[in-house]
Order: sequence, then structure tokens, then C-alpha cells
Amino acid sequence: MSENNAPTPDPIRFFGTGWVTHDTAYWLRRVGVSVGALAAACAGAELMRLAVEGVAVSKGGSLINVLLVGAIVICTAIAAVRTWGRLSKGRDSLTGWMADEKSVGPMLMIGFVGALVAYFLRSLVEAPGEAEKRSRYDLAQAAFARRRTAPATRGKRR
Repeated sequence: MSENNAPTPDPIRFFGTGWVTHDTAYWLRRVGVSVGALAAACAGAELMRLAVEGVAVSKGGSLINVLLVGAIVICTAIAAVRTWGRLSKGRDSLTGWMADEKSVGPMLMIGFVGALVAYFLRSLVEAPGEAEKRSRYDLAQAAFARRRTAPATRGKRR
């Protein structure tokens, strides 16, 4: 809030407050964030492939390989769904065990590729986190407008 108590938008990582007006730099940043997230997801997928191959080379058995791949797939899916929900609806939309950072932390570390893919896909639609920030900013602006007009209408009653 500024001096006159007007709401100010919250900045978004890599975008600042440019997401409000969608200036020229906004579109360049969206492209940069999309390319960066996709490149990081590809590098992470390659890293995970090397890790799985390393376990396969150790000749631990096919059951171990299947369990490892299954765990990576499940963790990746959970990370992707959680990240998508957090970026589109905000942290408050997460419920139950998905909201607990401590219990989900290890799954997010294993499934980081899913989180990067969700971040990439969300950046194709808008700045990641923009929908949640815009809804809060619009609500704050509406409340500010009501507060500004309320004293003027109260004085006119008789």
C-alpha cells in the first residue's frame, strides 16, 4: 500500500510488477522464462535418465529398476500437479498433505522435472503465479474503491 493507501501489486519472480500492464518486457520475459524452464526440465530429465541407468548397471535386479522408475514417475506427477495448482490458484488452494512443505519436500526433490514442466506450461499461459496475484490485486482495488466512495455516500444521506 502506498501513501494514499491505494493497493500496490505484489511482484512476481522474473516479472516484477510488469505483469499488471503487460508491457513489452513482459512478453520477452515470458519467452525467456518458458525457454529457461524447458531447458532446465530437459537437463533434469537427462540427469534422471542417467541415474536410472546407473542403478540398472549395478545389476540390482529388474524389481529395483521398476520400483525406482515408478517412484520417479509418481513423484514427478505429484510435483507437477502441486506446482500447477500453486501457480494457478495460489498456495492457499493446497489442502491436506499437499500443503505440508515438510511431507512433500522429498517428493518435490525427486519429481523436480514435473515441477519444471508445470512451470514451463504455466508460463505459456501467463506469468507463473499471475492469476493468483491478479485476483488478490483486483480484490484489493475493489475494496479500496469501496472505501473511497463510502464516505462520500454516507455524507449525502439525510
